[in-house]
Amino acid sequence: MLAVVALLALLTGCGSGNSGAAGVPTQTGEADSGVDGVRAPSEATGGTLRLVAGDIDSLDPQRSYVPGVWNLMRLYIRTLVTYSSEPGRTDELVPDLATDLGTTPDGGRTWTFTLKAGVRFETGRDITSRDVKYGIERSFASDVITGGPNYVLDLLDTEDVYAGPYQDEAPDKLGLSSIATPDDTTITFTLSTPTPDFPFVMALPSSSPVPVENDAGAAYGGDPVSSGPYVVTSADPSIGVVLDRNPQWDPATDAVRTALPDQVVVRSGLSAVARDQALLAGSADADLSGTGVQQVTTSRLDGDELTGRIDDVTTGSLRLLALPTTVAPMDNADCRAAVAAAVDRGAVQEALGGPGNVVRSSLLWPRALAGGPEDPDPGPDLAAARASLTACGKPDGFSTVLAVPDAPNTVAVANAIADDLAEVGIAAEVRPLDPSTYYASDVGDPGNVTAQGYGIVLATWTADFPTSASFLVPLVDGRSLRAVGNTNYARLADPGVNGLVDAARAATDPAAAAGAWRQVVTAVDATHVYVPLAENRVQLLAGQRLRNGVVMQPYGGYDVVTAGVS
Repeated sequence: MLAVVALLALLTGCGSGNSGAAGVPTQTGEADSGVDGVRAPSEATGGTLRLVAGDIDSLDPQRSYVPGVWNLMRLYIRTLVTYSSEPGRTDELVPDLATDLGTTPDGGRTWTFTLKAGVRFETGRDITSRDVKYGIERSFASDVITGGPNYVLDLLDTEDVYAGPYQDEAPDKLGLSSIATPDDTTITFTLSTPTPDFPFVMALPSSSPVPVENDAGAAYGGDPVSSGPYVVTSADPSIGVVLDRNPQWDPATDAVRTALPDQVVVRSGLSAVARDQALLAGSADADLSGTGVQQVTTSRLDGDELTGRIDDVTTGSLRLLALPTTVAPMDNADCRAAVAAAVDRGAVQEALGGPGNVVRSSLLWPRALAGGPEDPDPGPDLAAARASLTACGKPDGFSTVLAVPDAPNTVAVANAIADDLAEVGIAAEVRPLDPSTYYASDVGDPGNVTAQGYGIVLATWTADFPTSASFLVPLVDGRSLRAVGNTNYARLADPGVNGLVDAARAATDPAAAAGAWRQVVTAVDATHVYVPLAENRVQLLAGQRLRNGVVMQPYGGYDVVTAGVS
C-alpha cells in the first residue's frame, strides 16, 4: 500500500500543473477520431499510462461488476474470447486464450473451446482448461465470491446444487459436471438451454482462469494472478493500483493487446469532477469510469484544442419508464397506453441537459446494436392519451406513484414527466428513493413495488454485453422474474412474448435472428409496459499525452490495452 501511495503522490505532484508545456507531448487529433479510428496513432513503447477512476469494487475478476474495472482487467487477465481492439469493431468478439470463438454442434446447448499453446500465468505455469473451469466455479461459491455477474449460475446445466469449490467435499473434487476438461487444452460446456450468446458470457472477466494454488478466496482480489501483459504489483482499491509488465506474457499468443506502456497507474476513488480536472490539467491520460466529462466541465471545452480531444459516444444505456402490471391501474393496458402517449421525450431530453447528453429514443433497442427498427421519435399525443384513459375506465385520469432514484437529474426528469401526465389528469407523485438501494431492494423487489404502489418506475438499463438477447431478455422475459435483484421492472409475464424470445434465441442466421428480436420488441411495445425515453451519450476527453485512443464501445471508455503515452 505504501508503494502505491508514494507513486500516486509523485504522479499527481508532477502533472497537476501541466497543460502541455515543454516536455509533455500534447495529443493532437480531430473530434470523434477515436470512435471509428485511432486517436493519435503511435507504435512507441515505454512510459507510464496514468488512469483515473471512481470506486473500484474489486480486482478479483469473479467479484467485479463495474464495466470500467472490466476494462482495466483486460490488462492483467485473459479470457477464452474477448472484445476486439480494432477501431469501430470493439463490440465484436475475437479469440483470446482460445483458438477460435467456440464451436457448438447443437444450436448453442453445447460449446467447446480449445486453448492456445504457450500461454502462462505470471508464475510461469501454463494455463490449462482446468484453470478456466476453476475460475468459473468460483462464482458458484456465493458465500465467499460475491458481487460479480451470475450468468454461469443460470446457464450451466447442473443436476445437483453446486456450492462452489470451497465446499466441494467429493474425494475427486471434479467440480461441475457441466464443464468437461478431457485434456489440458479442451473445455466443453453443457448449458441448461441453447444460448447462441454464450461466447459473450465467456468474455466477461468472471470467466477468466484462476490457479487453484494461488486462490485466497475472498482475499484473492488483493493479489490476483495475471494471465495478461501486466501484473498487479500494488493495490488499494480505495486509493489506486499499480501494474508493471508481466515477463511471462508472450505477445505471439495475443493479437488483442499491444501493451505499449512500461507501467500503468490508476488513481481511484476520485469524484467525476476531480477526474475531469486531472484530464484537463495533464495529470491523467484517460478516465476508466465511462461516464464522460461532467456538465460543469463542458464550459471549458470550447477551445479548438480541447474540442479535438473529445469522442462523442452513445452508450447503450437507456432511460425508460416501467409500468408494473401488478399495480393498479397499470394492470390495464389502456391505462398504460395513456401514460405512454402523454410523455414528451423532448422535455426529458432537456431535463437531462439537452442532445449533447442524451438522444431521444422511443425504442427498446440501443442505437449501436445492429438490426433494430427505425425510431419514429413521436411527440406527445394528448388526444390519444385521453382516448386511452376513457378506454381504461378512467376518463378523468388517476393517481399513482412515480419511483425515482434520488439524484438531481433523475428527479428533474421525473418532475418533467409528472407535468406531462398532469396535462391529461394523471397525478403522479414523484417519490425519490435512496440510490444505493433503489435497484437492489426498492424497485428490484417485485413484492415491494406492489406493496408500495409504484405504478411508474424510472429506470436506466444497460446490457452486460452488446447483443439483443442480453438487452431484452432481462427486461421482458417472464421467466427472468426474480424475487431479489429483479430487472423485469414491469413484471411482464406474457406467454406470447416468451414464445417470441424462444424463437429469437433459436435463430442461428444473423439476419433471421435480428428479425426475430424485432418481433419481440414489437410485441412488447404493444403491451405498453415500457416507455423508452432517451439513450445516454457521453463525451470522452482524451488526456493530452494519450496515444492510440480507441473507444471501447462495450465499456464506454478508451480501450486500455491499446493505449500508449509515447
